[in-house]
Amino acid sequence: MNSKDLTERINAPESEPLFASLYGKAGVAEARTRYSALIAGLAELQVAGDADLRVFTAAGRTELGGNHTDHNRGKVLAASIQLDSVAVASKRDDRIVFFRSTGYPDVEIDVSDLSARPSEQGMTEALVRGIAADFVRRGVAVGGFTANANPTVLRGSGLSSSAAVEVLLCKIFDTLYGEGKLTALEIAQICQKAENEYFGKPCGLMDQCACAFGGAIAIDFADPAEPLVKQLDFDLEALGYILCVINTRGSHVDLTADYAAIPEEMKAIAQHFGKDVLREVDGALLISHAAELRAIFGDRAILRALHFYNENERVDNMRMLLEEVVHTRGGAMEQRYFELVRQSGASSWELLQNVYAPKNPCEQGISLALALTQEFIDRKKIHGACRVHGGGFAGTIQAYIPLEALDAYRQSMEAVFGVGALTVLRIRPVGVAELVF
Repeated sequence: MNSKDLTERINAPESEPLFASLYGKAGVAEARTRYSALIAGLAELQVAGDADLRVFTAAGRTELGGNHTDHNRGKVLAASIQLDSVAVASKRDDRIVFFRSTGYPDVEIDVSDLSARPSEQGMTEALVRGIAADFVRRGVAVGGFTANANPTVLRGSGLSSSAAVEVLLCKIFDTLYGEGKLTALEIAQICQKAENEYFGKPCGLMDQCACAFGGAIAIDFADPAEPLVKQLDFDLEALGYILCVINTRGSHVDLTADYAAIPEEMKAIAQHFGKDVLREVDGALLISHAAELRAIFGDRAILRALHFYNENERVDNMRMLLEEVVHTRGGAMEQRYFELVRQSGASSWELLQNVYAPKNPCEQGISLALALTQEFIDRKKIHGACRVHGGGFAGTIQAYIPLEALDAYRQSMEAVFGVGALTVLRIRPVGVAELVF
C-alpha cells in the first residue's frame, strides 16, 4: 500500500478497534499520530511515495514470575504489553538493510556478508546479521529493506526493548522474504540465537517468547527446542488492580558480568552433577551436597540454585491460580497470588541477589523501591505486591497496586525517583505482527 493510502487508512474510523486492542482506547489518537509520522519520515530515507509499505509491531514484555530461570530451562510467567516497537518498512531491490529507530543510531548493513563480527557485538547490526543468517540457514534468500521505526519500550527498564527490536526485525524479514510462515516460537528462537552468537549476550528465550506470542503466557523450557507455551487469562483491571513498573534510573553500565554470573553459577552447580542445567538435577542433591558444593563454588552459587528450584515451584502455583481465577473483586485469589509475587521478590533479593551490583553497594535503587513500595502497601492497609523486574542489579521493580491507590502510589514513588518513574502496564493480546489496515 502506498504512503498516501496507508496514512488515510490509519486515520480512518475503521482502524480504531485495532489500535484500541494494542494500546487501549485512550491510546488510539496517539497511535495514529505516531504511525503517520513514521510513514512521512520514509521520504527522508528516499523511499518513494508509491512504494509498497508494510506496517509491523513487536510488543515489549513484562515478567510476572520466573526471575532468572529460563537460561537453566526453568518455568516462567510473562506477558506482552502496550509499549512496543513499530516499524513501517519497504522492500528494496538490493541487499542493504537500512533501519532507523527513534533515539538510536541508524543501522545500515549489506546482508550479502552474514558472518559474525566481533566488532559488532552489542550493536543492532549484529542482530540484523544474525537474524538474516538464520534465514539463509533455513533456505530463505534474504534481501534488503528500509524501515523507519519508533520504540516506546523504555530502555533499561526490564521491559525488553532489545527483544522487541529483535522480533520486529525477524518479522520484517519473514514477511518480506519468507512468506510469513514462521511461528512465534520460531521467531523467538531465531532472535535468541542471534543475540547469543552475534550480539554476544548469553540470554535465555523468555524475553523473545513473551514479545512474540502476545497476551499472558506460561512457558516451560524443559525442552529448549520445543518449550511448552500456554496462554493465560489475566485481566487485572477486572480485579481492580493496576500492574506497573518503577524505573529507579540506576545505571546499567558495566553490568554484563553481573548478569552473566547468574546462569554461569547455576550451570556450574549442574555440571558438578554431570548435567548441563539445573532443570536436569534433582533439587534434593543440592541440599545433601551443600557442604561439598560450597567448598568448590562458594555460598552464592548454592543460594542462586535454591532460588531456581523455589521459583520454578512458585511459577506453577501462580499459573494454577490464574487458571482458576474468577474475576470477582475481593476474592481470595489475588491475596494468594500476591503472596507468591512477594515470595518471588524476596527470593530474588535474598537468594538470587540481583537487586544491586556487588561492586557498587551504595547504589541500591531497586532495594529502596521495593522497601518503599512494601511500606506504602502496609501503611495504606491495601492488597498489593512488588518484586524485582527483569535482569535486576539496576533498573525497575514491578508492583501490583489497587486502582484507587494508584495516584497516591505514583506521587510517593516519583517523589523519590523523579517524575515519570512510574509506568502503568497494559497486557495486550498481540505480540509481534504485521498490521493490515
